[in-house]
Amino acid sequence: MSVPPRPATLLCALVAAAALLPTAAPARATAAPRALTFGPCPASVPAPPTPDRVECGRLTVPLDWRHPSSGPRIEIAVSRVPASGTPAERRGILLVNPGGPGGSGLPYAVTKRAKLPERVRRSYDVIGFDPRGVGRSTPVDCGAMGGLFTGPGADPVPVGPRAERAYLTSQRRMADDCATGAGTAVLPYLSTEQTAYDMDAIRAALGEPRTSFLGVSYGTYLGAAYAARFPHRVRRMVLDSVVGPWDWYDFDVLQSRALLRARDTFLTWTAAHEERFGLGGDADAVRRSHLRVRQGLAARPVNGFGPAEFDRAVYRALGRTERWTGLADGLRTYLTDGGVAGLRPASAFDSPESRNYEAANRIVKCADGPGPAPREIVAEIRRIRRLDPHPILTGLEASACAYWHHRPDRRTPLGSPAAPPVLLVASAHDPVTPIEGARRLREVLPGSRLVTLDHDFSHGVFASRGNACVDGAVAAYLVDGTVPGSDVRCDGPGLPEAGDMH
Repeated sequence: MSVPPRPATLLCALVAAAALLPTAAPARATAAPRALTFGPCPASVPAPPTPDRVECGRLTVPLDWRHPSSGPRIEIAVSRVPASGTPAERRGILLVNPGGPGGSGLPYAVTKRAKLPERVRRSYDVIGFDPRGVGRSTPVDCGAMGGLFTGPGADPVPVGPRAERAYLTSQRRMADDCATGAGTAVLPYLSTEQTAYDMDAIRAALGEPRTSFLGVSYGTYLGAAYAARFPHRVRRMVLDSVVGPWDWYDFDVLQSRALLRARDTFLTWTAAHEERFGLGGDADAVRRSHLRVRQGLAARPVNGFGPAEFDRAVYRALGRTERWTGLADGLRTYLTDGGVAGLRPASAFDSPESRNYEAANRIVKCADGPGPAPREIVAEIRRIRRLDPHPILTGLEASACAYWHHRPDRRTPLGSPAAPPVLLVASAHDPVTPIEGARRLREVLPGSRLVTLDHDFSHGVFASRGNACVDGAVAAYLVDGTVPGSDVRCDGPGLPEAGDMH
């Protein structure tokens, strides 16, 4: 069975029916779905090396799990790579989520599984899925998103009242575009909590009494939401690079401050390799080089690449230290010949996949809890600019929630004392999901343990950084059920070497 793409307009067809649905507390249990039937996967899902195989299917679920037997229904795309070990080694299913919100999980069953320790691959059927609104699970579209995809974009760091008003106007337009594109009546149902119910429907459709879960970044928030609703259905749960139990806007602000620290580390690192990069012999000199690039692109964008595009490139590069050499090379190349090829991402920001990601990202965040007030957004930007006049505000995605057409009256419940011990994994200096998130989330997951990779500055740790200490502790937990007696600290790689000259 092939898995054809579903047009984003499919959700719009559900709007009228969704508008008639009454509101009530979510059901305590998912309705029993039909068993999943698997077949061939779409071309977007890579094939694993033989003899492993991947197969895909679709599961029909309610748009609103509060009323599972009535109202519109949507489809969730699911992938599976069966365990490679013997029946005696099998430990059940391991659902995986790559993050976002907005990340496609259908190919992740293959790509993440390839990096898992062999013991884990032999023990688990790895299950990927596109969360509702994403990829091939009834994808959403927000159209122009307030000009987000216009290149070059407006400077994302507003300076002065006029620019601040323009910034708020762009957020209002983004909210309006999402209400038009997805449909106001659908917005409440594209939430993390509803996706947690979809996860439990996948578990039931596979005939499993419990599920194990590996979530990275936003996937940790999703896992914690599943634990809140279905604590007795959790077998084992690994939450890697943890989003804390905050409102999304508060998380975005925390991240913006962590990015300032990460950029300072990057500037110092680049200065330490002055002979390689030629951007300055101390952090202040490299900062001036960095600012010259941004100011130059603001004054004269290059083929649609201006300050907004530059900030997105820096935001992405700071999250993984293996990208630092490329960023420093890109800065040097621009200052040398005005080119931006080294800074421009390989995939176009306005591609269909990126448009879906950005739309789902805002819709999910704004469905998960109350948004900020416009005055709070302006006050926060001013506070950030007092810390550094040139901050990176790319991650302030929940700003649009200030004007959202659906206003949730509560935040998404996370964690439960009834859940079994959970393993939290964090990099000590991750700028994308700062370690404070793991420390805070453990408060709502009693008995959980924290595995920290010290001397590390990247986002994504387990089966990602190649650290035997981390991977061994997590594999022992997943396969043997070994919960560490106390928190685990592993020695990380430190700052990267400067890569070869391109």
